[in-house]
Amino acid sequence: MIDTTLGSGAMFDAIARRYDLLNRVLSFGSDQRWRRRTVRALELRPGAEVLDVATGTADLAIACARAGARVTGVDPSAGMLAVGERKVADAGLGGAVTLVRGDAQALAFPEARFDAACMAFGIRNVPDRPRALGELARVVRPGGRIAILELGEPRGGLMSLLARVHIHVLVPLIGALLSSGREYRYLQASIAAFPPSEKFVEMVRAAGFADVAAEPLTFGVSTLFSARRP
Repeated sequence: MIDTTLGSGAMFDAIARRYDLLNRVLSFGSDQRWRRRTVRALELRPGAEVLDVATGTADLAIACARAGARVTGVDPSAGMLAVGERKVADAGLGGAVTLVRGDAQALAFPEARFDAACMAFGIRNVPDRPRALGELARVVRPGGRIAILELGEPRGGLMSLLARVHIHVLVPLIGALLSSGREYRYLQASIAAFPPSEKFVEMVRAAGFADVAAEPLTFGVSTLFSARRP
């Protein structure tokens, strides 16, 4: 059983200042490339209104803004948002990105408020994933797209075996060196517990989305899920 309280805003407050470095190290520098692919999956038009859920330190929100979108980033961690605010200001995107505290399971926005929505490395930390997906379906306009980037445990093949070694051995080791071992044991456990792609695809469909697709990235270390609201 995973202690889901570790995935709360309080846990991420504790690692906020080291979060970006940990992402770079643990993904071997691939996380920014994965985020750019996530932005492309949204098929954004200039001026699109985008919701970035579990925005963390705002990397994905910044990437969307650089693609011409106006972005609202939501996260439960005040510490992560504080880091994100500094990064948004340093990027000169204060007029395009707004960051607020919020819960993926109860988004404080009206129906059909956004043209698109995205989420990177956050859905596995949400206790009630179907509810969070339902909230995305509620706040995205008909025809709008969602893109969810998430880590997972690869299954099958030699490279998948190497990726599993990375998750089970290197992730907790590197995490313990750069942060609290307890926090990154949680990370390892949460990755291993995330459902197989086909099951999560069905969950996205059940939330009311169409054209659901799953694209493995870097031998399946992460997967990009995309869909359209009918």
